[in-house]
Amino acid sequence: MELKAQPPVENDSTEAIFKEIFLEDVYITNVLLSPEEIEARKQFLILKRRVYRTYPYARIASERLEMLNQSLARLKTKKEKKRFLKITEEYMENEFEARLKNLSRKDGQILVKLINRQTGQTTYDLVKNLKSSWSAYWYGKAAKFYDIDMKITYQPYNIQEDFWIEDILLEAFENRLLIEQPPKERIDYVRLKNIWKDKQKTGSE
Repeated sequence: MELKAQPPVENDSTEAIFKEIFLEDVYITNVLLSPEEIEARKQFLILKRRVYRTYPYARIASERLEMLNQSLARLKTKKEKKRFLKITEEYMENEFEARLKNLSRKDGQILVKLINRQTGQTTYDLVKNLKSSWSAYWYGKAAKFYDIDMKITYQPYNIQEDFWIEDILLEAFENRLLIEQPPKERIDYVRLKNIWKDKQKTGSE
């Protein structure tokens, strides 16, 4: 028998999202695990908490980016666009500044991957393409995450950690613990699982 203490449901209000309290997953089992299996499970649960912590940021970033692009398309002059981007930067800073400061370097790495999953762009490309006051914002946040690669991409077919992230997300969506937002590029989960089953059989990653 296996009992889990699950995180609370992700509410669609921004305030509720960042007041979530994550409980330790508790397992009651009569199966004796090896030290390696215990460590692997521990690392998976740590990753799970990081995904729950950072996914809401990536989802909201995707929504804001879509709104930003739609708004910019309606503006005619560079002056109007510059003013709008300045307002957007101020909004983003007021909305996320304090909360992002609480993320660790590893949290930041997961966030960068999830932003790529949700927007189809790397954090680096977002900065480069917008070339706006967002540049200062995202570079500032990235600097706080120390050695995070802003060009990192989400590769669940090739990188085991990303496969685990996808697995965590799908379970959370099914249990309505996180608000589902489709990835920018479709992920075939059946194919994905089969790929990793084959890799486990051959002992490769």
